[in-house]
Amino acid sequence: MSKKECIAMLLAGGQGTRLGDLTSNIAKPAVSFGGKYRIIDFSLSNCINSDIDTVGILVQYRPGSLNQYLGNGAAWDLDSVDGGAQVLSPYATQEGGAWYEGTADAIYHNIEFIDSYDPENVLILSGDHIYRMDYADMLAAHKKRNADLTVSVIEVPWEEASRFGIMTLGENDSIVKFTEKPKQPDSNMASMGIYIFSWPALRKALIEDHVDPESEKDFGKNIIPKMLGEGKRLFAYRFKGYWKDVGTISSYYDSQMELLDKNAPINIFERELRIFSNSNYYAPALIGPKATVKDSLICNGCVMCGTAIHSIIASGASVHDGAEVKDSIILPKADVGPGCKLTRVIVNEGVKIKDGSVIGSADGEITVVGKDVL
Repeated sequence: MSKKECIAMLLAGGQGTRLGDLTSNIAKPAVSFGGKYRIIDFSLSNCINSDIDTVGILVQYRPGSLNQYLGNGAAWDLDSVDGGAQVLSPYATQEGGAWYEGTADAIYHNIEFIDSYDPENVLILSGDHIYRMDYADMLAAHKKRNADLTVSVIEVPWEEASRFGIMTLGENDSIVKFTEKPKQPDSNMASMGIYIFSWPALRKALIEDHVDPESEKDFGKNIIPKMLGEGKRLFAYRFKGYWKDVGTISSYYDSQMELLDKNAPINIFERELRIFSNSNYYAPALIGPKATVKDSLICNGCVMCGTAIHSIIASGASVHDGAEVKDSIILPKADVGPGCKLTRVIVNEGVKIKDGSVIGSADGEITVVGKDVL
């Protein structure tokens, strides 16, 4: 393998329990988003748009859903011989086999994979955030400061700061303090869970952390505080764009409804820094003669014969004659029967809705339909 300036390690093993039925059969990063995408598409697309052509994808919960979707990485132009996208699952060792104990433990168990590329730097990412970012800018800042670690941060409202890992910054945006979900935060600069490490510094930290019986094997709880305490060169990289953790039903729903806004905070139609997906094998959408579509995304492979108002109809989904879908998200391959009325509903992937069903209301909570309505 040729030496790499920077490779990425994408943590994609999340179970996403707060998304309920949406992650009952698939990993959170594989959940549909915006009709033709999966959540993981955003991080993968950011990599190739940033000229990072080697990505290790660490899977754990329901790995089959991601393995099938990712394939050989060609959909994201990540299928090169000297790099590309590689799925990395937990494996058995002489000590036995077990799931990764934490984010740092996942990287530790793939040290040999990283070493094979002899990288100068390693970019650590999460596979369950929605954002568009050029990591090359962050890498340039990291190299200019000769940093051991650079953490991407975003300014959050003070009233929400206690939900995040908070960075207290000093001169030249050096990190002088890190606090995980503080009750009384002294800063509102939140970690985005995006890190660039100097590989020698990270490698040493991972090995030392692995043999520490008190460690939880986590970047935020263990690796970063330890490096800070040792006087390593830690800096923040201020991100000004849109970034969303879609870890709850409400944030998952709201962030997709924002795509329908005239001034959407993240423009999926932008030609620069495109978002790629592996859904292009579907046929074109079919819009029937009696169909009505207003302010909606109708994706490839859809059969649209009913009415869609301010909704997202994902790839391969069907909305039959006389059905009305309003303020709703229909996930891939779901089937909404004739005469149905859905309002503020998320229909899970592959679910069939019985003819004439009436679900949800304009002023009610978001309804998630996770199983067939027969």
